[in-house]
Amino acid sequence: MSKPLAMTAMTEGLGLMPERPKNDEAHCPPTLASTTAAEDVWAPIDPLGEALHFLRMSGVFYCRSELRAPWSLGLPAMQRCLMFHFVTLGECRLEVPATQPMLLRRGTLALVPHGAGHVLSSDQGLHPTPLFDTQRKRLSERYETLQLGGDGELTHLICGAVRFDHPAAIQLVSQLPKVIHVDSARSRDEAWLHSTLDVMETESRHLRPGGETVVTRLADVLVIQAIRAWLASDPGSQRGWLAAVQDKQIGRAIAFVHRDPARGWTLGKLAAAAAMSRSAFAARFTELVGVPPMQYLARWRMQLALSLLQHTDDPLATIADQVGYQSEAAFSRAFKRCYGQSPGATRSSRREAVQLAVLPL
Repeated sequence: MSKPLAMTAMTEGLGLMPERPKNDEAHCPPTLASTTAAEDVWAPIDPLGEALHFLRMSGVFYCRSELRAPWSLGLPAMQRCLMFHFVTLGECRLEVPATQPMLLRRGTLALVPHGAGHVLSSDQGLHPTPLFDTQRKRLSERYETLQLGGDGELTHLICGAVRFDHPAAIQLVSQLPKVIHVDSARSRDEAWLHSTLDVMETESRHLRPGGETVVTRLADVLVIQAIRAWLASDPGSQRGWLAAVQDKQIGRAIAFVHRDPARGWTLGKLAAAAAMSRSAFAARFTELVGVPPMQYLARWRMQLALSLLQHTDDPLATIADQVGYQSEAAFSRAFKRCYGQSPGATRSSRREAVQLAVLPL
């Protein structure tokens, strides 16, 4: 029975295919039929790096904007999207709800990770024009140019909205602040920002064959690098789930769960993977993550199942197997307890953009 790419990226990419006994109910710890040496031979783990690995974005839109003062642009809320703005000429104000207004100068990159509606403007107090009411030129399915404003100072922006589908990526993005701000003039790693954005600006200004692909791929790099810069510099990245995945021992156990969620993990097996006693591991895991280890495992399996239902056409029996259930019936019962509807009903409604829940940490 073949596994979807999202499930095999971590295990098959390392040449590891451990045994994966199943459990019948989400609240019951799975049992391991036999001990294998798989855990002992796994390479050193970078759980945060693995979460970043899954930040594979699918673009909703990319836009190059030419804006002349006075102007104000209202960006709508976009569920499960991360929006970014890079100023290539001039400057503008960024206003995101529940944050202080921010001045973005040339060379500044701002991420709005949670899809909140926000405003970009040349000055405060201007009435924003909704994005979809502006004069836009569609260059391709996902790429546009925009012009707005009067006859004053010129500002150029490269903007985009991207989304993430893998649960590990969604969980990581859910931990980010309302705004991430990277100033290339002050960044210790300004070389990567300048070089990446210079190529993006060139490609967006002179859209050549393959240009959209180049911009899309560079946006992946841009967003990941910006998140890495925030992780390295902001104390907020050392709390909750982010602190847990960066913890040498707890992070190792979390990575095992993410790599092979269907394996017959028990509290003892996860504690052994973290090189801790059961009691110390359970206490430390719960302190950092906010839920006990086996509850995290059960929730993670359900999140992965939801993602597979939404993004694949695999039979329910196959998905049940992928996430560690011995029967489709047991999987369906656990899924309905978690999400309030059956797997079949969830799949039927996936075209209605059912929201992928993140772990309630």
